[in-house]
Amino acid sequence: MTFARFTLAYWCVLIAALLPILCAGIAKSGMMGKPRREGGYDNDNPRAWLAQQTDWRARANAAQQNSFEVLPFFIGAVIIAHQLGAHQARLDVLAFLFVFLRLFYIMVYVAGMGTARSVVWGVGFLVNIAILFLGYR
Repeated sequence: MTFARFTLAYWCVLIAALLPILCAGIAKSGMMGKPRREGGYDNDNPRAWLAQQTDWRARANAAQQNSFEVLPFFIGAVIIAHQLGAHQARLDVLAFLFVFLRLFYIMVYVAGMGTARSVVWGVGFLVNIAILFLGYR
């Protein structure tokens, strides 16, 4: 019996899938132990609580939503590139770059740097397109 090895690109898919959870943690940080009546996190109604947040907490929640939105394209691009026999080292580098850009995107989003956020998102989108076409012959 042989086992397929998990490529770096596949590990990047796993990391990208965990990034929305990271964003949620950022949005909720420091509010978990605080009573609801004092504005603490409301686990019974988390979406309403997050909708009431402002500043960096609201931006962290928006980064979470965007992280979920980009995930299907990234997963699909990596799988398609693998299926088309893309050069593995190039695929690994681009997938790693995408994850790095997503982490940077989250940082600039939470920091409120709108222009930088848009630029980083755009570069990440182009990297994702490059991943998709990496196996094209």
